[in-house]
Amino acid sequence: MASSARAAARPKRRPAARRPGARSSASRIKWDRVGRIALVLVLFAVAYSYLNPAIDLFKTHQATSAAKVEFHELLRENKQLHRAVQSADEPAVVERTARRQGLIAEGERPFVLHGLQN
Repeated sequence: MASSARAAARPKRRPAARRPGARSSASRIKWDRVGRIALVLVLFAVAYSYLNPAIDLFKTHQATSAAKVEFHELLRENKQLHRAVQSADEPAVVERTARRQGLIAEGERPFVLHGLQN
């Protein structure tokens, strides 16, 4: 109990008040520069995170453009083939195709020529 009585009798010391602008020790770290460097690094990280999606968007745009060109070419070819199928039923087209294959019409006399050079 004697020690607690002494502690109660002794006034508590408060730390000395600091003067505004006074430093307790000279700091070598310039916090304003550290803050600016950290901000620049964060900005670069954010810009880098947008870089890959932007590249993917550009590649997708190019692929879409190429696919559109190929689609229109195939559509044009499809129309040509469709016209060829529609006209294949005409008698003149059937006769021309048969003649190319070496067929003859009913009632015609076949001739075979030997010794001709092309």
